[in-house]
Amino acid sequence: MLEISNQLSIRRQCELLQINRTSQYYHPRVQNSNEAIIANRIYEIWHELPFYGYRRITAQLQREGYEINHKRVSRLMHVMNLEALYPKPKCSKKDGSQPHPYLLKELTISNANQVWTTDLTYIKLPSGFVYLVALIDIYSRKIMSWKLSITMEVIFCLEMLDEAIAKYGIPIIINTDQGAQYTSLSWVSALQAMAIQISMDGRGRWADNVYVERLWRTIKQENIYLYSCETIKSLRASIDEFVDFYNRRRLHQSLNYHTPNEVYQGLWKAKELVHYSKREVAN
Repeated sequence: MLEISNQLSIRRQCELLQINRTSQYYHPRVQNSNEAIIANRIYEIWHELPFYGYRRITAQLQREGYEINHKRVSRLMHVMNLEALYPKPKCSKKDGSQPHPYLLKELTISNANQVWTTDLTYIKLPSGFVYLVALIDIYSRKIMSWKLSITMEVIFCLEMLDEAIAKYGIPIIINTDQGAQYTSLSWVSALQAMAIQISMDGRGRWADNVYVERLWRTIKQENIYLYSCETIKSLRASIDEFVDFYNRRRLHQSLNYHTPNEVYQGLWKAKELVHYSKREVAN
């Protein structure tokens, strides 16, 4: 340990001891106890509400009487490696393949297995977000297959596709959006290998895939929002039960109050369905 002495300077003492002189001038910064309290409160808020970003956490802290701005909260969250849980941007970034043309404009859909359509959505659980993907037959509205995943990798979309084809055969057309999963070489190659025609919505045109958008609204309003699921396992069981109800028992106004299974099996002949008429979208 160095000592202040009239005989030897700090520099000479460092040379004799062979240590770096600059280290002797550093004094560890004493952590502000108030900052530690704020950091703990930030973590408590984030743990309870993981979808809150630094701006909402700042507002919550200010409501609780803390004098703090969003820059300080952002800095502390960065130090603690905390960030809001939300679907990341650019989820529709293309991956490998160019988009294919949209084939359903003015197409008369008059048979089951003529056109399938698919998309994915996200569902929030206490532990974070999970992703739901589903394939539906446009003519009958029947859910052909669905899968849950904690990532947006294309593999769970391919597993859903394989499962649907194993049960119901190969459709003529499959329509998707231009998301990374559906422009990936893996997805495109799988469809081309089975001679399935590939149709893709125009970018930003939600109405091109209105049937799946309606399905997401139905599943969330009639199942997910009504029953609180804490885990992926319970969510999977809840969706599985609802899909069975949806296909076998739920009456659809657009199907003249028949079920998707009845229409798919030919027990009731649906009217010729022109994809996304203006009247249907309005309703």
